[in-house]
Amino acid sequence: MRIGRMGYGRNIAAICFALAAVAISATPAQAAKKIKDKESEVAMADAFRSTANAAKSALASGDMSTANSQIVGLQPTNALEKYVTASLKFQYAERRNDPQAIRRALTDMLESGAAPEAQVPYLRYLAGYYSYYLGEHNDAIAQVNYARQLGYTPVETTIILADANIKKKKQAEGLEFLEQAVAQQQASGQAVPEAWFDRAISLSYQNKKWADVAKWTQQKLALYPTAGNWRSGLINFQAAPGLDHQAQLDLYRLQSATGAIASERDVQAYAALAAKSGYEAEAMSVIEAARSNGKLTATEGVTSALLKSISVKAKKDIAALPAQVKKATAAKDGSAAASAGDAYFSLSQFPLAVAQYQLALSKGGVDAARVNSRLGVALARSGDLPGAKAALAQTSGNWATVANFWTVWVNQQAQRTASLGTPVTTNPTL
Repeated sequence: MRIGRMGYGRNIAAICFALAAVAISATPAQAAKKIKDKESEVAMADAFRSTANAAKSALASGDMSTANSQIVGLQPTNALEKYVTASLKFQYAERRNDPQAIRRALTDMLESGAAPEAQVPYLRYLAGYYSYYLGEHNDAIAQVNYARQLGYTPVETTIILADANIKKKKQAEGLEFLEQAVAQQQASGQAVPEAWFDRAISLSYQNKKWADVAKWTQQKLALYPTAGNWRSGLINFQAAPGLDHQAQLDLYRLQSATGAIASERDVQAYAALAAKSGYEAEAMSVIEAARSNGKLTATEGVTSALLKSISVKAKKDIAALPAQVKKATAAKDGSAAASAGDAYFSLSQFPLAVAQYQLALSKGGVDAARVNSRLGVALARSGDLPGAKAALAQTSGNWATVANFWTVWVNQQAQRTASLGTPVTTNPTL
């Protein structure tokens, strides 16, 4: 429906968070087709019926001037006549794209006492819809809740309750309704608009609700796994306080795995963090890959200086790995094995990393959440997707959040493998 003359040029999607289109069973623009009077059930005065029929004919032909004069001339004396008059006013207002008049007509229809019982829930919804449309959020909530109590509960009612509460600064309640709307949409087999997730992520981010940022971002990525969405989602979450460098590094690794390293800044940040965390060879690989695919030039200053400073140590660390593995095998606890696993992981030698992580967990004395998280990723990159999901599920704290992001990716690899038989790559993709 277009209401441009009044500056209300918004459809149902625009009303509901300015979101993408929502599958609505019947929009307010179709209301005139759904709302029926009861002329066949109760007698109306002949003069009233004649004027009402003239108004209907004028509306049908688009003669708005005549329709208006006929409607103004109606003098209802009973409940049915009041309902018919209000219904004609509704149709006239709808044709003129006048939301204020539509809302008044709906009130008259409901208050007439003659609205068809089966139509009352939908009329209540329409009243709530237009109250929301006009910024009257308290009445919108009341009317839509009334409609839902009467059995009219499609997803658009939930969305209006979500946004009306958010606009009343009741963001927790609004997000609860939005979560219900997502569940309704999925249960109906309909696609959940991407913008619903964006709204929830934005509100959660503004309120520093980092667990909610992660939850909503992961739901969005499960359905809309574009490289751009992966990049923005992971970068947003990296602003969360309390993430240590190792957890942040694994988010950069996921960004790489999803093809979401998009800029020179991304490459610089990933490479610098890898080097800072003791994985100089990984930092070198990141820089060299970015140069080969054009994301970096060979003369770019920051990474050129970093590459020069880490190249010697990277070679020494690789040479020292066999001795590190031997030490891990003889150690009383799993710390050395976990470190060896991390080293192999950083070199993309994932099967070897798996063996060391499993050894570390069997010996104990390690951060099990971190080891399980990386074991899950290494298993996935080695092709064992069920094992990966099982390991990722054994995490806790911030590592559980990191693992949940990786689980989204693992699920997508499983779907791709099932549909196309495509093997999981074992090399990071910048």
